[in-house]
Amino acid sequence: MYKNCAFTGHRILQKDFDYNLLDRVIFNLINGGTENFFCGMATGFDLAAAESVLQYKKDYKVNLIPCIPCLAQEKGYSQKNKERYSRILKNCNQSFIISEEYYDGCMFERDRFMVDNCDVVVSYLRRNSGGTYYTVSYAKSKGVNIIEL
Repeated sequence: MYKNCAFTGHRILQKDFDYNLLDRVIFNLINGGTENFFCGMATGFDLAAAESVLQYKKDYKVNLIPCIPCLAQEKGYSQKNKERYSRILKNCNQSFIISEEYYDGCMFERDRFMVDNCDVVVSYLRRNSGGTYYTVSYAKSKGVNIIEL
């Protein structure tokens, strides 16, 4: 049983991305006892995972916990993604903010925070570089279980 789950994935979802698979994995985690879902709130995979968790929040006792690397994280997002980001935050009971201002490395600090506070990571990893690769590698080094989509 995993009590706490974190998400990590690319900002751009490839054509092979399966939203239904993501929903099924989250549903199975909830049925297995997962209560807390940590999300980095980046565009792409993170926002998709957050929206999936929120659809289950209506019927199950689960918490979506945004882990925000810096205030105004969404500043460069498209209008649509800014609206999604805001809607997600409004439906969460708590969040963690790593830094009030952006600094080089705040995203990696956010990623380490999520891994350090979870039992399992749900990952959408398609290349061996970047933040998702860093986070999955960090999770493996800590012995955290990985569910690869």
